[in-house]
Amino acid sequence: MPIPDGTSYNAYLVHGANKTALIDTVEAKFGVGLLRDIADIERLDYIVIQHTEQDHSGTLPLLLDKYSQAYIVTTSKGQTLLQQWFDLPLGRFIVVKDGDRLDLGDRTLVFYTMPWVHWPDTMVTYLPEERTLFTCDLFGAHLASSDLFAEDNDHTLEATKHYYAVIMQPFRSHIGKYLDRIAALDVGLIAPSHGPVFRDVESILDAYHSWVADPPKNKVVLPFVTMHDSTLAMVEILTEELMQRGVSVQPFDLTAPDINRLAEALVDAATIVIGSPLVLGGAHPNVLYAAHLANYLKPKARFAAVIGSLGWGGKMVEQLVEILSDVKLEFLEPVLCKGIPREKERAALATLAETIAEKHKGIEDYSL
Repeated sequence: MPIPDGTSYNAYLVHGANKTALIDTVEAKFGVGLLRDIADIERLDYIVIQHTEQDHSGTLPLLLDKYSQAYIVTTSKGQTLLQQWFDLPLGRFIVVKDGDRLDLGDRTLVFYTMPWVHWPDTMVTYLPEERTLFTCDLFGAHLASSDLFAEDNDHTLEATKHYYAVIMQPFRSHIGKYLDRIAALDVGLIAPSHGPVFRDVESILDAYHSWVADPPKNKVVLPFVTMHDSTLAMVEILTEELMQRGVSVQPFDLTAPDINRLAEALVDAATIVIGSPLVLGGAHPNVLYAAHLANYLKPKARFAAVIGSLGWGGKMVEQLVEILSDVKLEFLEPVLCKGIPREKERAALATLAETIAEKHKGIEDYSL
């Protein structure tokens, strides 16, 4: 995942009257910086690991060496995975279940397990006295900023959507259930472990809800590769035909793909049209990569089609249908031409555009 805006690794220190907890750690290579930042903390009682991926747990061994009295607070699956990464003694763990509470004195940590956001170990931590929800990767953004809070809302939401598209999109069915739980809490701050903290809780929850649960939009995503411009000609014809019918089209030239942008476009597109020349009996390798990416991300698109040019024979369409088997797609009639597109193929592309436009008129009726 390219991160042109950088990223941050956020760890949060919570002081209670009697106990102190650190929520998440950081990537191991930034461990010295974290230890410097908390050098004046004489006693650390708990290290809460909400998700064990090493960009959030990598500094755990260093912290345990310095704070010998500290316990690791995590889920049962989190304990299993942390022991795989670091071979830690069982006596250092406090395993929590959904709804368990940890008393710090005048502050309380409440844990809500949310497996498959985006690993099976995940939980979030609620601090009711401060109306703060610590969410680790959920609501995160790869965005390095000098601002603690999300002040530039448009830019932050764009970065958050990029992050959702690549990291969280495959797990949207799980996330949808958890959003209802979060909405029921009295939350004034959402503090993820990447990117800025959200004070405008309603906006980020609304955005996530739209990405997860809203019907797909009247939009076609069109990733393609062309070798001798025949497929490009088909892409241009289909794009024009779709535009004339009021369908938004977002082409992606896969010779220099921006994976973030392609993943983001897949979040709310109703149709995926893949354009490729035939290469050694199948689709171009860059097209195969894009198809595999779409299959992994499991977007809420409902329709798909294949267009492209060939010289003789092959099984490109069958290959792409098989690759995209994990996405619930209705495949429309492909349009293939030998050599350059002629009147027959132009008419077929117009028919495909008409079919897509008609299909999109009923997308609100499709259950997500």
